[in-house]
Amino acid sequence: MAAQKSQAVPVLLASTFAFTICFAVWMVFAVLGIPIKQKFGLNETEFGLLAAMPVLSGSLIRVPLGIWTDRFGGRIVFFCLMLATVIPIWLVGYATQFWHFLVLGLFLGLAGGSFSVGTPYVARWFDRERQGLAMGIFGAGNSGSALTKFVAPVIIATWGWQAVPHIYAVAMLATALLFWMFSASDPAHRVDQRTRFVDQLKLLKDPRVLRYCQYYSVVFGGYVALALWMTKYYVTEYGFSMQTAALLAACFSLPGGVLRALGGWISDRYGAYKVTWWVMWLCGGIFFILSYPQTDFVIQTVNGPRAFHIGLSPTLFTLLLFIAGIGMAIGKASVFKFISDEFPHNIGAVSGVVGLAGGMGGFILPIMFGAAVDLTGIRSSSFMLMYGTVCVSLIWMHFSFRPESVAEGQHALASKHT
Repeated sequence: MAAQKSQAVPVLLASTFAFTICFAVWMVFAVLGIPIKQKFGLNETEFGLLAAMPVLSGSLIRVPLGIWTDRFGGRIVFFCLMLATVIPIWLVGYATQFWHFLVLGLFLGLAGGSFSVGTPYVARWFDRERQGLAMGIFGAGNSGSALTKFVAPVIIATWGWQAVPHIYAVAMLATALLFWMFSASDPAHRVDQRTRFVDQLKLLKDPRVLRYCQYYSVVFGGYVALALWMTKYYVTEYGFSMQTAALLAACFSLPGGVLRALGGWISDRYGAYKVTWWVMWLCGGIFFILSYPQTDFVIQTVNGPRAFHIGLSPTLFTLLLFIAGIGMAIGKASVFKFISDEFPHNIGAVSGVVGLAGGMGGFILPIMFGAAVDLTGIRSSSFMLMYGTVCVSLIWMHFSFRPESVAEGQHALASKHT
């Protein structure tokens, strides 16, 4: 036990660093897609498909990766996963047609599955009381999205867009080797080898799992979708250069990743339900405001026509997006606190399917963003869609937890009078 405690922190740090690089690779088309869009003359829907393609494979692989982590241990699965992405990342620099990027995007997107490996791998090194914080710290690797927004524009401006995948491939290979050097393995963390694959999948029929899938598709899927979309949004909506747009978009991506550790601590302290509930209300209010498009109108006054303009300035827009990023970071941690509390012996399998749902949200939403812009011509329609998804979560939470909340209240009242 003492040996396990001494290894817990190095495992957490090595896993968090590896996940950060994996997430940076997973989000690379958020920036790399802009020059590709210009080169191939893509419309908004095609850009959304390009940006989201890595998210598709990274989502679909999460369930088997989570189960393999339970069976074989997180260290070996994490290491092999990173090695498997190196060559596809490198080959992106040689792509010459749109479908090349889509196919290679599927393979490099496997890096996104690292979350469902690292979450159970890290959690099992810590006591239950500290699992929320530990998973939150690991989840801070979502800040890899901001890392891409800082690094990729500089590489593109200096050496051209083809240099980005080559540099990222080298970084992924180096990260895999460093992870193997500083991580550890404990056979006691593995699920009994006699447990059948089908038995683990039966967990996915639990209605609680479906509930957490929907929540996570909002706080994580929405985060991924907006992280992919915001750089281009700043370019087209406010006319910023790609470097400035990426920097401003990082104001959402960075707190949305780094502060996940804070979300883990808050969830440990106040409970997953309360934290998730208030996160949904916060994000719903912000997305409602961000949904309003830039509007010019004229009214007739006693002194003649008078023109008005209603719209968010870049400063106010970025501030609201920053607050939304904080809320979604906390929400991502609180959803996985639900999982660690209710499924302590099958974290890998359950986190895999919940991660799949979140990732599928991150895949579908950017395509819907692009389609909505192509159909309506309103760029803020992306936030209208996000507002709708939050409303679904709030309604589901209200009706799912109300009996439990009433029972808890009655129990507390009875205890107070005894």
